[in-house]
Amino acid sequence: MKLATLCYIIDREKNSTLMLHRIKKENDFHEGKWNGLGGKFESHETPEECVIREIEEESGLKISSPRLHGIITFPLFDGKDDWYVFLFTADKFEGELIISDEGHLEWIPNDKLLSLNLWEGDQIFIPWLFGEKFFSAKFIYENKKLINFNVDFY
Repeated sequence: MKLATLCYIIDREKNSTLMLHRIKKENDFHEGKWNGLGGKFESHETPEECVIREIEEESGLKISSPRLHGIITFPLFDGKDDWYVFLFTADKFEGELIISDEGHLEWIPNDKLLSLNLWEGDQIFIPWLFGEKFFSAKFIYENKKLINFNVDFY
């Protein structure tokens, strides 16, 4: 089992979201996809500590007050492990973007997010991040294809 965070940093003034185009790492499971930022928990971290650390490492930005929107379970997503991912947004940040080892960082207008090369499940859950309800979902993939999903909203 892997625990991870995923965060979408929103610039409310520009109505855009920071996205990461995964085009730099060799043998990247996400190669060619656009993602939010985040990563795996380190020992003794809370979800909030993890997402704040990961955002700074991947983008150079320091976020504050990340908002937890939901949790998604990805059974055997990479063919090896079940992933449990805590989904956040953040609209309070400071600093300058760095050149990321993970991929190319770009501010994408919010109305263009769903036109990116996203995972199929991301097409479904990204709109939930702009809603008011907390969610718990499961997305089942086989060979990088979405097979099924279910969600509960609270």
